[in-house]
Amino acid sequence: MASATSPQAKPNVGTTPTIIQSKVTEIGKSTDGNRQFKTEIQKVEGSTTTTIGTMDAAGKVTPAATANAAEKTALADVNSPLRKEVTKQITDSKVVKDLGVTTEQDKKALNTATGSGAAKNTAPTNPEDKKDQTAPTQDQKNAVNKENATFRDGTRLSYSQDMKYPLDLKSELQDVIKFSILEYSPSLSKENQQASPTGQFGSSKSRSVQLEGGGVKGSKIIGVITLPIPARIGDSNTVDWGKGELNPLEESLAGIAQGFFDGGVAGGEKSLDKTGKDIQGTNKNGDLSAAIKSIFLTQGINASAAKRAYGSVINNNVELLFDGPSLRSHSFTFLFYPRDPKEAIMVRKIIRAFKQSMSVKRSESSLLLKPPHTFAIQYMTSGQKAHPYLTRFKECALTSCNVDYTPDGTYMTYGGDEKSMTAYSMGLTFSELEPIFDDEYGEDDDNVGF
Repeated sequence: MASATSPQAKPNVGTTPTIIQSKVTEIGKSTDGNRQFKTEIQKVEGSTTTTIGTMDAAGKVTPAATANAAEKTALADVNSPLRKEVTKQITDSKVVKDLGVTTEQDKKALNTATGSGAAKNTAPTNPEDKKDQTAPTQDQKNAVNKENATFRDGTRLSYSQDMKYPLDLKSELQDVIKFSILEYSPSLSKENQQASPTGQFGSSKSRSVQLEGGGVKGSKIIGVITLPIPARIGDSNTVDWGKGELNPLEESLAGIAQGFFDGGVAGGEKSLDKTGKDIQGTNKNGDLSAAIKSIFLTQGINASAAKRAYGSVINNNVELLFDGPSLRSHSFTFLFYPRDPKEAIMVRKIIRAFKQSMSVKRSESSLLLKPPHTFAIQYMTSGQKAHPYLTRFKECALTSCNVDYTPDGTYMTYGGDEKSMTAYSMGLTFSELEPIFDDEYGEDDDNVGF
């Protein structure tokens, strides 16, 4: 029967590099007439060769009595450096040639003898050992999702849908400002990502306050506060622009780099050649060209050297460049003068609703902190329609709520059981959750827009 010994290798067995070779021997044929092979896994120490384990024709490993604990562990693990090296040795080209393996059936039989088909029997019995221990398990993910869906007892998740001041406010007869309290919806939540159209990046979540209904699409309204429109309302739209500089040296280098990117070496050389010709062509006798070269050099070494030598500086080609959008903020101040106990209770209810809804939420175990509720703000005309001559809003976070309980400069309360203050001043500052984009205005000019 044919046999072959593989070239030696030195994989780690545990933490110890060990010289290993595999001796593969043909042991006969199976019932279907195919050749079968067994392997002796040998450890080489100087002139001594010791068999530390064997593999049968099916690739099942049996450690030898001479194997130490580390060797037995490595032999049992199909993913250990030792087992991986044995697999390579059994299918080594020298072994294949010496055994006369030429047919596909022979190659299949030799591959079976490596134990790759027996991984289920030889790998660690605990499937958790194979997993990336840093990756969360499904049970862990479920636990986090469950925790994220819970709130501490006492967390308020709904408010009245008809809070208003004054109590006799007739929104059908006068213009008002409406604050809808919303349940916050993360822009990259699973639901919002799934709804994103193919070919578009980011979230499908729209933060624009809808003209009809005053809410935000995909967000649940959990409370509504209606107030008279206060004084000194306005809006301020800004976009970030910043100064950018690009001197001729940087411009030339940028052109050369672009030439390399667009046309490879040839393109880069062409751009470099053009830059040289541009400098040489500044004047026919070359005096100005030499001066420019000197300024380029001194500018690269010391910016003040060029000023001292020539009294000039490189043209920095300053230009205002777009840096990105900005987020808008809106501030309102409301004065409350409750006229009776019922109105005093409503004022207290409104102030509390703003303060509580902007507060940070906690999960049931306090492991997670969850975002406050957000707001949809809308100016409404009499008849409950969006005001076409006042600004529109995007979904906002209430970032500041300041209440002055003595706006008239004197502490004063009503008599009776309620003991309400005679006046309150409440300042609210909101910040929109996302910037304003051109396409959100639309093409119709039937309103002021954002």
